Amino acid sequence: MPEKRRKFDREFREGAVRLVNETGKNVAAAARDLGINEGTLGNWVALDTGSAGPRRDQGLEHR
Repeated sequence: MPEKRRKFDREFREGAVRLVNETGKNVAAAARDLGINEGTLGNWVALDTGSAGPRRDQGLEHR
């Protein structure tokens, strides 16, 4: 049986990104501490810093 996909509210995501940005912890260590996937946290940090590129709901003209 496949795993159920977890949902994280905005406050949790923002707090996780702050943990990386304000403490200097790397994404892998912060993700372990929070019990979340490293790739998920990495995506949130990239979106916060604007380095993730355009999202699917944005056109390429917004680059």
